[in-house]
Amino acid sequence: MEEHDVVIVGAGIAGLATAIALKRVGVKALVLEKSEGLRATGAGIGLHQNAWLALEALGVAHKLTTTTYPPLRKGNVTNIDTGATQQITIPQPDKHGHESRPIHRKALLEALAEELPVDTIRFSSKLKSIVNLQAEEGSFYAIIHMEDGVSIKAKALIGCDGVHSVVARWLGLTAPVNSGRWAVRGLAIFPEGHGLDVDFQQFVTVGKRAGFAALNDKEVYWFLIGKSSKGEDIPHDPETIKKEVISNFAKNFPTSYLRVVQHSDLSTLTWAPLLFRFPWDVILGNLSKGNITVAGDAMHPMTPDLGQGGCSALEDAVVLGRHIGNLIVKNKKLVAGYQVAEALESYVKERKWRVAKLIVGAYLAGWVQQDGSGWFMKFLRDSIFYRHFSSLISNDKQYDCGKLPCVSSSNNEFDNDQRKIY
Repeated sequence: MEEHDVVIVGAGIAGLATAIALKRVGVKALVLEKSEGLRATGAGIGLHQNAWLALEALGVAHKLTTTTYPPLRKGNVTNIDTGATQQITIPQPDKHGHESRPIHRKALLEALAEELPVDTIRFSSKLKSIVNLQAEEGSFYAIIHMEDGVSIKAKALIGCDGVHSVVARWLGLTAPVNSGRWAVRGLAIFPEGHGLDVDFQQFVTVGKRAGFAALNDKEVYWFLIGKSSKGEDIPHDPETIKKEVISNFAKNFPTSYLRVVQHSDLSTLTWAPLLFRFPWDVILGNLSKGNITVAGDAMHPMTPDLGQGGCSALEDAVVLGRHIGNLIVKNKKLVAGYQVAEALESYVKERKWRVAKLIVGAYLAGWVQQDGSGWFMKFLRDSIFYRHFSSLISNDKQYDCGKLPCVSSSNNEFDNDQRKIY
């Protein structure tokens, strides 16, 4: 049986960021990923001020805040039914100088992975079952059994395995529910330059919302969100997805949007239902049990309407690393047993209300922008939500998850690790 201090299931944003946070406080983690390589589903991701603060705490922000990904400065919302366009007020830089930036999701994953020792991530590793083992003198361990027959013993297990998390199911958390909407996402490539004069453009009509954001001069991230119909089949073939968007769901949208979709890199196209976990299940559910917990989408799947799914996952990593780090500062090492359980419980208490609020905010933002054709919903969307969008979300986007504790070199297991990647 293999033995590791911490095992993380999932090499997405939450899993890699958590591994870095633990590395910063002197803990080696093994990351188990079922895919054959880093997953980049979604093509692009918006990183807001709170995400940059988390990346700064992890020591990764400087790798992404370059001219390669310029900040969002201006954007418009166009009502497809009336043709009316209004400008979106994008939150100004915070006191640290951080601004909202759309970037490649793959670039974020690669930047995170580069910070870890080369043997940290074990690909093609599928989890089979989990057992919580009580040992002598009050110590207990997580025993992870893999489909290939390997068994791993760990002082802590962190589930970062996404919306359909095996670890969350083991904890007894209720399964995420369908929001009644779906999303198509893709990346458009313009070798000669896209020539767009706005950083962000959104289009709304009853039951549908679409938009695009320029990542740089040649690449544009785009999306389309619609309401699910009973018996509707979601296509998975990229060519079919592109055809459905252009000839069916967005056929009445402006040519500027259709032009972006037409230039899509087919390998980046995805179509998936939008799932979320009820906020009361996050607040009242078992987010940790002994030395096992969850982070990212495994804990708090939410709809993308606030752009906080990936950002909040980065926050999770820093907060979890801080509580584990404080434990190491106190005990000079990571000790298996009730103290790890207390650290994970403290992490859960700090995170559950924050992420439950984000789940509610994201759901309401989607409801305001897409549901209903009556005058009241239009008034709520056009006269209140969009006009005051910046102030409504500024607190969420400027949330500071804190820093990681300083762990003395005598406690840091990485000091003599020659495999460390700088």
